[in-house]
Amino acid sequence: MYICFFILGLVMGSFFNVVGLRVPKKKSIVQPGSHCVHCLKPLKPIDLVPLLSYLFTRGRCRYCKKQVSVIYPVIELTTGLLFMFSYHQFGLSSMLFGSLILLSLLLIIFVSDLFFMLIPNKILLFFAPFIILYRVWIPTDPWWDAWIGSLIGFSLLFLIAVISKGGMGGGDIKLFALLGLMFGWKSILLVLFLASLFGSIVGISLFATKKVKRKQHIPFGPFIVAAAIVTLFWGEPILRWYLG
Repeated sequence: MYICFFILGLVMGSFFNVVGLRVPKKKSIVQPGSHCVHCLKPLKPIDLVPLLSYLFTRGRCRYCKKQVSVIYPVIELTTGLLFMFSYHQFGLSSMLFGSLILLSLLLIIFVSDLFFMLIPNKILLFFAPFIILYRVWIPTDPWWDAWIGSLIGFSLLFLIAVISKGGMGGGDIKLFALLGLMFGWKSILLVLFLASLFGSIVGISLFATKKVKRKQHIPFGPFIVAAAIVTLFWGEPILRWYLG
């Protein structure tokens, strides 16, 4: 089962790359087929084996020999490991179903926001019904905790956006509403704290090493993704430790 979920993650990770890179540019995820971004040569099945194709070609296109972005194998491997770890944590349960939905959303957003600083409405709207149905099917205890979490998540990010005069994107605000629905009000506050902490550490490091300019924008989405993954797997023990 561990191997099955790892392979499933590798395959889905490859698909998440396509969605995250095409949807922000308003391109179809079906047509055209996979191709090299440099020479536009259509890729054959042997070029599309998750992770292995990248390793066998040493990260280069088989046709034009130009470097392929490392983000492709990183997302594939990360998805494989996270899917496998989800099975380890939750077993064959409803929690596993919810975690796979959430991880799928988060990994697509990671790619999209990292490359384009954009969290497309299409992606959020696609996943919203699944998350809502999941919370109706498996309500929190008490049931209103998730819906209060959604309201708090949306309101906090909206308030930050207003105070910072656009420092927070609309996609981040809507994403927090969905995360609040998944996690509840206590855990969504933990997500916000961790995302801010991760963002501050990375941002200060980049400014200190002069890799980014002072007024240059840094996407917040990847830090939200990292914080949400930590909260998904370790949120409850962290909250118990803090509140205790």
